[in-house]
Amino acid sequence: MKAEILTLLRERADFVSGQELCEHFGVSRTAVWKGINQLKKEGYLIEAVQNRGYRLREESEEIYGQNELASRIQTKWMGRPAKFYEELSSTNAQAKVEAENGAQAGTLIVTDSQSAGRGRRGRGWSSPPGTNVYFTLILKPEFAPDKASMLTLLMALAVARGINRSLTEAGETKESHTLGIKWPNDIVVNGRKVCGILTEMSVERDYIQYVVIGVGINVKRQEFAPEIAATAASLEEEYGRKLSRCALIANILKAFEEDYRIFCKTENLSDLRAWYDAFLVNRNREVCVLEPGGEYRGVARGINDVGELLVELADGTVKEVYAGEVSVRGIYGYV
Repeated sequence: MKAEILTLLRERADFVSGQELCEHFGVSRTAVWKGINQLKKEGYLIEAVQNRGYRLREESEEIYGQNELASRIQTKWMGRPAKFYEELSSTNAQAKVEAENGAQAGTLIVTDSQSAGRGRRGRGWSSPPGTNVYFTLILKPEFAPDKASMLTLLMALAVARGINRSLTEAGETKESHTLGIKWPNDIVVNGRKVCGILTEMSVERDYIQYVVIGVGINVKRQEFAPEIAATAASLEEEYGRKLSRCALIANILKAFEEDYRIFCKTENLSDLRAWYDAFLVNRNREVCVLEPGGEYRGVARGINDVGELLVELADGTVKEVYAGEVSVRGIYGYV
């Protein structure tokens, strides 16, 4: 009930009477009073005025936990239920355990810190507490396993949209949003990486048991390890805006639910391709494609319906680059 109280107070942005809360939740005044007091102990600033009721004041310090997370989510099923942990080895590892134990599609795993966060190819992902966003979403799609790789691009699009929505809510003008997607799924601001996405899948024959999509976003100002200091950044550092991590997660989930519904109709990116390309920082830029047998250069022209990068060579031919086979880097700098 505490999360629901938060949602109602936040939506109203004014006093809500105790009687209305009682009627809304079908509980006694004592139960409402206890819920309010528990929220106050968690750090929420809630005014209580006789004959007027309760009002939620803007928090001076970020509150990051189960009730805040649940109160922010506005989706139909994506991110429901939401489970918050103070620390995990990794959200993907926890999500796989819960998926194996029957967790429903849409289950969200969030933690404040990870002791063994991972990026692509088993690389470590720094996961300090009180700083960033780490979450994993469990999906149980009915399409064929060969379609699952596109979910990574789908999440990249949702993350980009969700971050932009949070920036706008924080007062940043849309014109100043410099955020983009470096194909296939890195989120970058001014050429520096702020987010990584790791998708894993469990398959039985030609049937997907579950897919877990893990997301790590650098949110607050922080010191990066020397080996990544030149290529990594945080949203707060780049935009000078403080963002609610729970609101950011909620905005991403809302965007992903919208895009996933569209994707499931076609089982490809045909109806989302133009939107993805609009964020694609590689588009119309020279890239170097690194393959096991060598490398070649060309100009990226966007993606096709299955998420492959279209690279135009000097002779005008276009090659389709599959993310799992090669690595693409810009000629200059990270992007």
